[in-house]
Amino acid sequence: MILETLIRAFYIAKKDLKEYYLKPPTISWGIVFPVVFTLAFILKGGPRVSHLVPGLVALALFFGTTSMAAASIVFERKIGSFERLLLFPVSYIGIALGKVLSSFLFGMLSLVTILIVVMPFILNMRVLSLLLVVVLVLSALMFSAFGVFVAFLIKDPTNTMLILNSFRLPMIFLCGIFIPVSSLPMYLQMIALLLPLTYSVEALRFAMQGTFDVLPPLVSIPLMVCATALLLFLSAVKVRNTIP
Repeated sequence: MILETLIRAFYIAKKDLKEYYLKPPTISWGIVFPVVFTLAFILKGGPRVSHLVPGLVALALFFGTTSMAAASIVFERKIGSFERLLLFPVSYIGIALGKVLSSFLFGMLSLVTILIVVMPFILNMRVLSLLLVVVLVLSALMFSAFGVFVAFLIKDPTNTMLILNSFRLPMIFLCGIFIPVSSLPMYLQMIALLLPLTYSVEALRFAMQGTFDVLPPLVSIPLMVCATALLLFLSAVKVRNTIP
């Protein structure tokens, strides 16, 4: 049963990649914007570049994965083609997983472009460590699940990026990318600890530099797994709620 669900989810992801892979909004927000954003901060970072790199990599992966979900799900629901998925012999969790996998694969492409940009600045880091690979994969899955869940909250395609960025942009300044979470006021620290991007930044910083701010890897990595599972479950619930 699990294998069948994975196979059907893969075909849903394959269809999404074929239909939305090269759409201008997806390319601009999923690849071009993260690359330009990352490059701008690297060029202005000065001696702090090495400290910024883990957060910038997490941020680029975050934008790459969530943009794919928004481009596919919102458009399909608007034109009514999403309902056809509900007629297929696949579970709600399988549909949600298929959407997550398409975002995950697109996020991996976005990640490659970012790593090409930052590679000259991280040659002294543990860029080939197994822990880093695990954290990057978990981050991409978690961000994909987050993007899929948020996409199901959006009904009007014209407001997609506005609503999506209302979630994403505040997270840039709360999740330890530029400002350490420990230096924030206590109420903002509590908010930051509820945001999935924080877990990724903390885990990536440890994987690349061997340090962390507020969450050790034994905490941040399990939280990433739990957050992914929870977001996938909530996405499946939203899929079920789309039935007229």
